[in-house]
Amino acid sequence: MVATVLRLRYRVLLNTLSRSPWQLVGFLFGMLWAAGVLLAVLTGLIALAVLQGPAPARIVAILGGSVLVAGWVIGPVLIAGTDTTVDAGRLAPFPLTRRQTMLALAGTGLTGIPGIATAIAALGTASLWMRWPAAALVSVVGAVIGVGTCVVAGALITTLSAGLGARRRGREVVGTVVLGLLIFSGPIVMTAIGVLDATGAPLHRLAQAAEVLSWTPLGAAWALPADLVLGAGFAALGKLVVAAGTLAVLWITWAKALEASVDAPPRREVRAVKAGALGLFGRMPTGGVGAMWARCLTAWTRDPRYLRQLILVPLLPLLFVFTAGPGTPPFQASAVLVAFVLAIVGYTDVSYDGTAFAAVLSSGVRGWQDRLGRMLAAASVGIPAIVVVAVITAAVGDAWRTLPAVLGAALALMLAGYAASAVSSALIVSPVPAAGDSPFRTVPGQTFVNGLLVFVVMAAVLAIAAPSLVLAVIGVLGQNLLLGWMALTVALVLGTAAMAVGVTVGGRILDRTGPDLLQRIKAFPTR
Repeated sequence: MVATVLRLRYRVLLNTLSRSPWQLVGFLFGMLWAAGVLLAVLTGLIALAVLQGPAPARIVAILGGSVLVAGWVIGPVLIAGTDTTVDAGRLAPFPLTRRQTMLALAGTGLTGIPGIATAIAALGTASLWMRWPAAALVSVVGAVIGVGTCVVAGALITTLSAGLGARRRGREVVGTVVLGLLIFSGPIVMTAIGVLDATGAPLHRLAQAAEVLSWTPLGAAWALPADLVLGAGFAALGKLVVAAGTLAVLWITWAKALEASVDAPPRREVRAVKAGALGLFGRMPTGGVGAMWARCLTAWTRDPRYLRQLILVPLLPLLFVFTAGPGTPPFQASAVLVAFVLAIVGYTDVSYDGTAFAAVLSSGVRGWQDRLGRMLAAASVGIPAIVVVAVITAAVGDAWRTLPAVLGAALALMLAGYAASAVSSALIVSPVPAAGDSPFRTVPGQTFVNGLLVFVVMAAVLAIAAPSLVLAVIGVLGQNLLLGWMALTVALVLGTAAMAVGVTVGGRILDRTGPDLLQRIKAFPTR
């Protein structure tokens, strides 16, 4: 039965790829990216095994494995492209036992691109211990437990995220807190280690962090072979108990959460609004462009799915204050990173409309009006945000000479993102949480391929913004104020031209693909 479910999952994937060239391109990009990362990881592991001793290898194995497990826990919460082609809700009508359902879901996670890459990287850690055959054999056992922990932890978080918070405001608060803690987790950990380690030696800090993590569910499985090599057999046995116990507890907890999620699916709330309240529609210009501008700006200021992107505007500069300090290059460039994040929010903007996109089609709004209205709404929020961030960081760091270059790079990325999104959102739709759902909710029908398409959009944004980015970097490195102003000028000129092209091309595409986009949105599974 489990094998049948996996075959059906790949049949759905092949049908999806054959139906959409864009998704095929995204899938191929994802495969190449995963292969490149795996090649780099395996090459590094082999080089470390040959050139270094067991102590550095132990640090790398524990820290790398801990990050891997943490990534599987965080991924389902933050990444909208988590694959839910096969999930508990879809399998519920079939005569499967709970154990068969869990095995099918675990097999789905393990045989996806992230699962395969994780398994290969984890088994590759055996190369660190190839000079010690017994430790190499134990490392395979640890890798199996570690990969199992990754897959089961990810499945558990996916199941729990479907019901994150009981009420909409509660979900928004929880999501904000989770995102903030994730962003500041690095500085928090490094500060704690710094308090424990007064010497401040980087290698000693890493060794200390690895020692602490080796006794936690994150790093216990990856510490087993190193402890054997170093002669700490009892410590290895204790960590084996921690690792195996963690996997067992996660499996039992997942079983309980899965049973509860299937028996009592989350309910969607409905919010009534005051009759006759026009809001922004009463303030914006009339016509198609003005209506779309008001409609989308309302979403940017009220919809938690957009608001969670705006959380990064103040948090990223604060993050660089903690990690690098005020006045440092990362802090000064925080406006550029904020711009890049906000620029790609709308790459699949129509998806957030849901079936309400039918109202846009039935209203007679032309494609270029829809594109321009959405672009103006995003710019009404994004451009003031990055300008404020750039000016504040320049003032705090007393780096006024770099302000034109920073603004040029940030605006280049943002305007290029608007241009690329005007085209991509007329071609791409993907399942997203509904307006009343948690922004972290896992939605049925999402595939890993959907998540890969964003990398295609990112590449297009970087290509469009490249001239201004190059001028800005050279200007900052050479302390050349003229090049900074040139970067800003080029950003405004090329960015405006790119947006005009994006509105025109995207509008024509939307006029042709609008009904098809709506049909694809309606075809997304719900529960």
